[in-house]
Amino acid sequence: MQPVGGPVDATPALKPDGVLLRGRFGVVEKFDPEKHAASLWDAIEGDDELWTYMWQGPFARREDFAVFAELLGRREDPFAYAIVDRSSNVLGVATLMEIRPANRVIEVGGIFYSKALRHTPLATEAQYLLMRYAFEELRYRRYEWKCDSLNAPSRRAAERFGFTFEGVFRQHMIVKNRNRDTAWFSITDTEWPRVKQAFERWLAPENFDAEGRQKQKLHARRT
Repeated sequence: MQPVGGPVDATPALKPDGVLLRGRFGVVEKFDPEKHAASLWDAIEGDDELWTYMWQGPFARREDFAVFAELLGRREDPFAYAIVDRSSNVLGVATLMEIRPANRVIEVGGIFYSKALRHTPLATEAQYLLMRYAFEELRYRRYEWKCDSLNAPSRRAAERFGFTFEGVFRQHMIVKNRNRDTAWFSITDTEWPRVKQAFERWLAPENFDAEGRQKQKLHARRT
């Protein structure tokens, strides 16, 4: 008998929707250009390196960014979410994309974080909230992270968040007239409970001191 994969629930996953995901450090909500674009521009203006590995940008003028934001807000794939702190400052965006409900596969990508968001608890919490939403509410069984293989910060982030490195697709894309070899990472639904537990241990109030600094790193919470 020829070997085959195990049986799987073939009920399609759900598509992302305009949910509000509340955390302790902020919220993740559907990106609305009218509501979010101006505040987001204030947070990222002049940070040209933010766009090095992105399909879009950099943007020299608010008006140019507004056109991009309008398009982003209308699209269903990628489906964009704004990352908003407790003071209602819009500090970044992450999207759920490459949405394949029939195979229950989805990717988190199109991520851009302002300098004010990077290396903060909210930066990590936002990824946890989206991941939990994809696995537990939308019922995806594979959650992907892909990036330019030369994008060292993105690769480190994927590993920190608990993704497994799967390899590099050579000459996978042409981005801004440059070659892109793409590094692939994933988390599966069977791995999610362990990854979730590490996130929740890390995000717990007792893991932060009075100044809001972490006591243990995220990877330490997985061991």
